[in-house]
Amino acid sequence: MPADLKVIAVIPARWASSRFPGKPLALIQGKPMIQRVFEQAKKAKSVSEVIVATDDSRILEAVSKFGGNAVMTSPDHESGTDRIAEVVRDKQCDIVVNVQGDEPLIPPANIDLIVRPLLDGVSQSTVTLRILIKTCDELMDRNITKVVVDKSDSALYFSKAPIPWDRDGGDTNVNLLKPFWYKHIGLYAYRKNFLMEFGSLPDSRLEKIEKLEQLRILENGYSIKVVETDMDSIGVDCEADIAMIEERLAE
Repeated sequence: MPADLKVIAVIPARWASSRFPGKPLALIQGKPMIQRVFEQAKKAKSVSEVIVATDDSRILEAVSKFGGNAVMTSPDHESGTDRIAEVVRDKQCDIVVNVQGDEPLIPPANIDLIVRPLLDGVSQSTVTLRILIKTCDELMDRNITKVVVDKSDSALYFSKAPIPWDRDGGDTNVNLLKPFWYKHIGLYAYRKNFLMEFGSLPDSRLEKIEKLEQLRILENGYSIKVVETDMDSIGVDCEADIAMIEERLAE
């Protein structure tokens, strides 16, 4: 990593969740989930500092207890990105990684993958990830975000719908043998100066319809670099997902 560029990873963690209140402190084999995310992020070679951005004193206390760094933020933020921007506004850094707080098995190498283009001077100010979709069930799952890119690996669009749509039909399982449909992995690296501008970008109609924050970037004319990975990341959406994570850890 160039000595003059500093990379900070920030993990937004809020207590309120309609499906799983207190999720960051859910125990996974005896450790709070936020601790497992923090420890994975610390393993990334490109990151010099990891911070938890929270709006709840219980999460702040838990992070301090395991020796991590946490910062209290305003409870009024509408998104994790806004919460991260508050934390890094006065920090000396060049690149900020938005690490999802509900992915306790996040591969550290994926963090390094999205940071690398920014360190190398790519023209975009935002980088994210995609991974090949291998099953029809995954393609049709409306809980999974898909991404379509152009020939230079810049995002054309993100959607919960199965994009691109195969108008002529055919056997989707056969079509999936071709490297064409991609799942979006919600890990982002931003240049700090762009992140500071993000919250002031005009509201996005596409973002409101799809409920996908990254569409605000595209609709306002900015480009997102999308790097391909072969390392998936599993999120915890509900309490039942904890057992699945623990099974993975036991393997």
